[in-house]
Amino acid sequence: MAHQFPDYLRANILAWEGRRGDQLELARNRWTADQPRWGQFEVPESSLRLLPDNLEGADAVELGCGTAYVSAWLARRGAQPVGVDPTPGQLRIARQFQTELGLSFPLVLGAGEQVPLRSRAFDFVISEYGAAIWADPYRWVPEAARLLRPGGELVFVGNSSLLMLCLPDDAGQPATGHLQRSQFGMHRFEWSDDPQVDFHLGHGDWIRLLRANHLEVLDLIEIRPPPGREGDHPLVTSDWALRWPCEEVWRARRQ
Repeated sequence: MAHQFPDYLRANILAWEGRRGDQLELARNRWTADQPRWGQFEVPESSLRLLPDNLEGADAVELGCGTAYVSAWLARRGAQPVGVDPTPGQLRIARQFQTELGLSFPLVLGAGEQVPLRSRAFDFVISEYGAAIWADPYRWVPEAARLLRPGGELVFVGNSSLLMLCLPDDAGQPATGHLQRSQFGMHRFEWSDDPQVDFHLGHGDWIRLLRANHLEVLDLIEIRPPPGREGDHPLVTSDWALRWPCEEVWRARRQ
């Protein structure tokens, strides 16, 4: 199946296949959490309220689910989730925790750019990183819109546009306090010492893309970690994240 994927997706799959160790640790932390905790600084759901108040019986799909801990959170809240990811190794970890913790839901090998699921079959589509940054938004957002029933909601979490403007070209170096590149033309990001490819847009481009796919913007949440919360991500320090948003959440409704 991977040979059908575009070049950037094949590179990203190969990179994620090599991350079993750290992904096992992250998966265990998130699968066993007492409540959803979002992003690099694990901000609790009770603070951000990213999920609908009532998920009982809701058909949900997670795009780029990785180890599927978000799908696990949805299942525990009464939803009927489907996790979709193009990396076999990530789905194997998800199945391991399904067995270990006794929580079962479908896991599908597939990319956010071409989801092998029925149109208008879901009430809720979500991506925490996953497709939100590793898939081309001009391909995955139309797919998310296709999957949603009218009135269904899309939520996606990723790096903020501001963070991407402040990152040096060398992958793994933390964000600076100065702009490093132009906002105009933001889309595909490639790094000098990292084979992975990610995608980010400016806010105006996000709004136009969502509206073009019949998605009404409901909210843009710029995440600020609680004071004293230390993150472990190499791209941003806690001091930086307390001054400027390093992550953002978009919420939109299918018209």
